[in-house]
Order: sequence, then structure tokens, then C-alpha cells
Amino acid sequence: MIRFEQVSVRYADTDAPVLHDVNLVVPEGELCLVLGRTGSGKSTLLRCVNGLVPHFTGGTLTGRVTVAGRDTRTHPPRELADVVGVVPQDPLAGFVTDTVEDELAYGMESLGVAPAVMRRRVEETLDLLGLAELRTRPLLSLSAGQQQRVAIGAVLTTHPQVLVLDEPTSALDPPAAEEVLAALTRLVHDLGLTVLVAEHRLERVVQYADRVIHVPGRGLPVEIGAPADILRAAAVAPPVVELGRWAGWSPLPLSVREARRHAEPLRARLAQLSVPGRPPTTARTDKSGEVQGLVVEYGDLLALRGIDLEVRRGEVAAVMGRNGAGKSTLLRALVGLQRPSSGTVRVRGRDPRELAAGELVCTVGYVPQEPSDLLWSETVEEECTHADEDTGASPGTAAGLLAVLAPDISPAAHPRDLSEGQRLALALAVVLAGDPPLLLLDEPTRGLDYGAKRRLTRTLRELASAGTAVLLATHDVELVAELADRVVVLADGELVTDGPTIEVVCASPAFAPQVAKVMAPLQWLTVDSIAKALAG
Repeated sequence: MIRFEQVSVRYADTDAPVLHDVNLVVPEGELCLVLGRTGSGKSTLLRCVNGLVPHFTGGTLTGRVTVAGRDTRTHPPRELADVVGVVPQDPLAGFVTDTVEDELAYGMESLGVAPAVMRRRVEETLDLLGLAELRTRPLLSLSAGQQQRVAIGAVLTTHPQVLVLDEPTSALDPPAAEEVLAALTRLVHDLGLTVLVAEHRLERVVQYADRVIHVPGRGLPVEIGAPADILRAAAVAPPVVELGRWAGWSPLPLSVREARRHAEPLRARLAQLSVPGRPPTTARTDKSGEVQGLVVEYGDLLALRGIDLEVRRGEVAAVMGRNGAGKSTLLRALVGLQRPSSGTVRVRGRDPRELAAGELVCTVGYVPQEPSDLLWSETVEEECTHADEDTGASPGTAAGLLAVLAPDISPAAHPRDLSEGQRLALALAVVLAGDPPLLLLDEPTRGLDYGAKRRLTRTLRELASAGTAVLLATHDVELVAELADRVVVLADGELVTDGPTIEVVCASPAFAPQVAKVMAPLQWLTVDSIAKALAG
């Protein structure tokens, strides 16, 4: 179905090709997972499939890419639209209509499908993806998981032979991600669709994959093979695979179920040990941020309902909950971007809306879900220079932070040309240049591979040790297990849980990390904690 023959891609003003001599074949009716480090070339590989590279992105493509027999060199994206359907990372940005039903029909209208056929396909897709009850709903009123299913449905109604998805679960809570992946699996098994998925949260996807394409970047060859074969030596791997590597299990487990079959002897050894607590953080008597009785309304929608929350100096707290629970609204209120309907918001004892811009950036740092909102310069170097000037930091401060978070970014690169994870690293470096005592992060691991996530975790731990309070809203249960001292769970705008991380996540099937599920009923969260306990 998809064939790459000696494919190389080089963009203008780059020292080396993004992809080099790629040879691979993806058969019909398979779900193929594309993995690799942030910025390794995964998105470029996906864009080669529907002709966006090079017809839209520019650059030079050598070799040959064929999809269903069509050569992408001679067929631009519009001539591949009936064969390849693409679901972008942010489905909302790709919507062109207002309601679910209209969005499902739009692609067929563009291809000139007969009205009677359009009506039939819309009904079939509504049933296939469980969207029938949402058919008249405005797209903006849907949860992120529902929007993702609509985006997939809008592509499916055109009856493509290949479906390409870039980070389809990155913004979804765990239950919503399972909904989307279940729908994709059903399409592969029941309709014979060929699906190509690029995803950093491998723990969610790898057990569903028929094969894996590993894009290591840095001029190294692209590999394709069975998931267990590729992941045995890959630089990026989900926690359950890391646990299997460390324990020497064979065959290598790809799912929690497979790992639990191996884990009984390990659980017996760990049952004799006490679970290590997190190292004590800086004194937690000082309130870096506080909300009391916080109520936020969007028209008729009550987004937050009387929230009381404190974030103290040196603490890393994670806010979790399903999409639409009010996590982002809470962070926006703390940075002064959202006016409360009632209640109080204080950052270091002051209302953030009363602070001047220069004072605000040095009091509370905020990185939104879309880091590009903070980036406006022409180059990475200019972005870092402006950050130092705006915050009064020493020259080179932001650039030094960026070198730690994402060491491979060229200073001359345009921020819009960076990968999602690289833009996040740049935005975080810009915010941290002001050394704010309170740091707010909204989905900080979206687009990050495991290596980049480890660097982020290390940076945030160092900040907390120095006294910075960190509050992050996230669906990434593995990040929470590695980093957070405390977990706050919101549901429908209400605070329903607030407690130590190990107690909250181990008691929740939805928010438990993979290692906790493998080790249950024992309360262990990470491979590192197990390895250190047994070594000690």
C-alpha cells in the first residue's frame, strides 16, 4: 500500500537531510506506529505519504514514494485526497464547518460525491465511531476526545485507503485516548484500512501496532519491523517495555497484561520492601499561589465551582481530570488571563490581574497548551534574546536553558519550523528566563519523546529544589508518576481529590501509570524506583 524507495528529504538551509535513504513497505490493512525522538523526522515521513513533502513544505525529495500505486512526485496532495486521509495533531484547527454532521460531509463535497452517497456515508460513519448522538452538536461544544473522533470521521467519509494521524492522543485524557484507539483498531480489523500513527505516548498505542517504523534521526537509517523487535533496542520505549528490558523478560511485553504474566516473582521480591518516598522538598509553608472559592463561568457553562487550592514553595503539584474538567481554566485564572466570576486568586499574596506585564512575567510563568502563542520572533536566537531583555535576565540565560531542554535546536531556525516538542522547549526556556517563583504548565509533554520528557523532569525537579512552585495540568500519567509530589483531580469543575501522588494514582484505574498496574496491589510507580530499591 505504501512504499518508500531510497527516499531522502532535505530542507533549505539545513546541514543534513531530515530523512536519508529510507526504504520501507507498509502492507494493506495494518496499523503501523511511527516512533522516534522529538525532531527526528516523523512528521516529515508522514507528510511524504500524502505529498505535502515536497509540494507544500518545500525542500528536496529524492527517491520515490508510492501510495496505492500513485507516485507522490507526480501527484500533488489534491490528487491523493481520495486515497490518503490526514488527521492533524490539533483537530480543531482543521475543522471548516460548525457542526458534526456538516464536518463529516465537507470532504465529500470537495470531492464531488453524489448527495445520496454522502448521506449514506455520513450515517455509516456516525454509527461506526459512536457519534450518532452528537450529529447536530456544535464542534466547539465537544470534548477533545469527541473532536478527535469527528476529525477521523471527516476523513473516513471520503473512503481513503490510508489514514495518517499525527499525535492523535496527545491532548486526550486516558479514557478518551482509549476511545480513539479502539475506533482506529476497529477500522483496521473491520474495514482493512491502512493506518499510520505517529505518537510519543507509546504506552497507549504500541500494543495495537502490527509493525513499528523507528525514525532515529541524526542520519541513522530508518527501521521497520515487529514492535517487540524494534523496541528491544530503540532509544524510546514505554515504561512497560523498559521494565521488561530491565528484568530480562522474554518475550518482551508490550502491554500491562503481558507484563503481569512475567511479574509475579518480581512482585514477591518487592513485597518484602517498603516503597521509597520522594525526597523532601523545600519548606512548604510559603504559599506561591492560592485560589479560594474560585468560580469561573463561560456564559451558561460553569467551568469551575468553588475551588480552594494552595500551591506551596518547592512543591510539584499535578492537576488531572478528563477533558473539559476545568484544568486549563484554573491555570489561566492563576496567571490572570481568566477573570473569576467570584472568589479570589493570589500569587505571592497579590492578584495577578493587578500586576504590570514586566512584573507578572517574573512572578508567575505560564506555558499554554499551544506554545506558539508565546513565540513571535523570526529566529530562535532572537526569541531567547528578547526573553532575556523582557525579564531583565543576564544575556544568554534563555539560550542556556534551551540548550538543556532541547540541545539540538539551531539558533537560526524559525520557531514555526520547529517540531511541537521543540517549540514547547523554546517557550519554556523563554518563560523560565524570568525565574518566576510559580510556574504553570498546561500539557507540558505534548509532542515530547521520552528523552525530552526526562530532561524536562530533571529541570522541573531542580527548580522545585530551589524553591519554585510548579503546577502542571496534564493527562500524562507517566510524567505525574516521575515528578509530582501531589495530585489534584478535577471533575466537572469541582475538586474531587487532593493527596499524595502514590495514593491518588494507585487508587485510580484511569490515572495509574503502567508500572503501578503491573505491580498492583503493590504501590510502585516507576522502573527507576524498583531498580534502586532492589539494588539497595
